[in-house]
Amino acid sequence: MNEIEIHLRARYPLIYLISWEETRLLESLSSTCALLEKDLYVWTVTDGLWRYSDPKEKDDTRNSPMAVLDAICSLKARAKSVFALLDFHPYLDDPGIRRKLRDAARKLKAGNSSLILVSPVQIVPPELAKEMAVLDFDLPSPDELTGALEQFLEAVTNKLRLKCSITKPGMEKIVKASMGLTLDEFENVLSKCAILHEEIDLGIIPDIIAEKKQIIRKSGILEYYAPEENLQQVGGLENLKIWLKQRAEAFTQKARDFGLPEPRGLLLVGVQGCGKSLTAKAVGATWKLPLLRLDVGRVFSGIVGSSEENVRMAVKTAESISPCIMWIDEIEKGLAGTASSNYTDSGTTARVFGTFTTWLQEKTRPVFVIATANEIQQLPPELMRKGRFDEIFFVDLPNYEERSEILRIHLRKRNRDFTTFDVGRIAAETEGFSGAELEQCIIGGLYDAFDAQRPMATTDIIRNVAETVPLSRMMAEHVQALRSWALERARPASARAMEE
Repeated sequence: MNEIEIHLRARYPLIYLISWEETRLLESLSSTCALLEKDLYVWTVTDGLWRYSDPKEKDDTRNSPMAVLDAICSLKARAKSVFALLDFHPYLDDPGIRRKLRDAARKLKAGNSSLILVSPVQIVPPELAKEMAVLDFDLPSPDELTGALEQFLEAVTNKLRLKCSITKPGMEKIVKASMGLTLDEFENVLSKCAILHEEIDLGIIPDIIAEKKQIIRKSGILEYYAPEENLQQVGGLENLKIWLKQRAEAFTQKARDFGLPEPRGLLLVGVQGCGKSLTAKAVGATWKLPLLRLDVGRVFSGIVGSSEENVRMAVKTAESISPCIMWIDEIEKGLAGTASSNYTDSGTTARVFGTFTTWLQEKTRPVFVIATANEIQQLPPELMRKGRFDEIFFVDLPNYEERSEILRIHLRKRNRDFTTFDVGRIAAETEGFSGAELEQCIIGGLYDAFDAQRPMATTDIIRNVAETVPLSRMMAEHVQALRSWALERARPASARAMEE
C-alpha cells in the first residue's frame, strides 16, 4: 500500500493493480483515500459505479465500460477522486476503450484523480504501456494473518467451545505455514479446521498445507510433492547432509535476528542414480517446507511469448507460498540449446533462461532452489557462477561404506532384517554400482524369491548383481570425465574419498 499511496500522491492517472483479493484491497484503498482526502468510487459490470462509502448510490453504467469512462471524465463533480474498476481487463481488447483510457488519463491528471484497474491477471495493451503503472497488491503479511488467526481462536473457544492448545510459538508456526494464502483462503481453511478437529492445535498445519497444494495444482506448471523421504533415508553424502542440516532453521526469524541471509539454492551434479533427486525430496521433509517441482517441459508451449509468461507465473506462484523449495530435475535438458536458441526456436529458450537466471540472482522471497544435472557440459556457464546458487555439490558413485548403508536402507524399506543378509559381501561385489542399481538388485532378488515361494537370501541379490552391467562400466569414459571435471570445480557430497 505504500507504493500505491506514493503513486496516488504523484498523480499517476492510470494504475493497473494485480490482485485476487478485492475486499481486502478495497478496504486498504479506502483507508489510503481517507488519508489523502480523496473519494473512492468502485465500478463493476454488474452493479455500475458507486461511492465506496455509500454503496446504495449506484449510477446506470452497468454492462457499459464506455459509459463508466464517460462518467469518470466528468471531473467537475468528481475531482480528487480514485476510481477502482474491477475486472476491467476483458474490455481492453476494444480499440475504442483503449483510446478512451488515454483520453481519460489527461483529464484525470488535471483533476488530481486516478483510475485503478483491478484484475487478477496482467493485460497491458501497448498503447497504454507508457501511461500506466503496474503494481502487485501483496498477499497478507504475517501480522494480518496473525490477526485473523487470533480472531479465529477467540471464536472457536468462546462460541464453538472447542479446546485450543496453541501457544505463541505454535501461532508463529501456523502463520509461517499459511504464508502465500489470501485472507479469504486462510479464513476458509481455518473454518474447515474448526469442523474437522475437536481440538485446535498444530494438527491443523497439514490442512493448511493441503490448501496450498490446491494453489500449486491450479498453476499447471508446478507440482507439489508430499514429503515422504527424509535425510535418514539417503545413504552416504555426509558433506551434503551436514550442509543441509546447518541451514534447517535458516528461514526463521531467529536466523534473521542473528544476521544470517536466507539460503538461495543448491546445484547437484553427478552420476545418474546416485541420489540427487532423492536428496531434493528429502530436504522438504527435513526443513518442513513445501516442495515444488518445476516441470521445464511444461514451461515451453506453442504460443509465442507464453513460455516466458509461464516461467514468470511459476516463479510468482512459488514466491506466493514462500518459504518453500523449488526442485528442478535434470535442468540441463530443459535449458539445452540456449546458445543456439536464436537459430532453432527464435530465441525462446534463451529468453526463458534469461528470465530464470535473473530471478535466481535477484529474488528476494525465500524460495530455495535445488537443481539437479547429469550432463554438466550442457549447462550454460552463467548458471554456475556464484550468486545463482550457494554451493555446487558433486554426487559421486557410492564407496564401500556408502553402499553398505544404502543396502541396509533398501532392505529395511522392504521390511527385511538387514542383519540376516551378508551386506558386507554384497557391498564388496557392487563396486561401481549406483544407489538406483543397488535398489534394483534387491528388487530383482525379491522377485526371484517370490517366484520360488521362499524368503529372499543374500544369494538372490548376488545373482542379480552378477547379471547387472552398471552404468559406470557401460559408460566408463563419461563417468571418468565427469569425475575429472568435479575434482576442482565442485564440492564433494560424500565425506570419504572417491574410489578409483
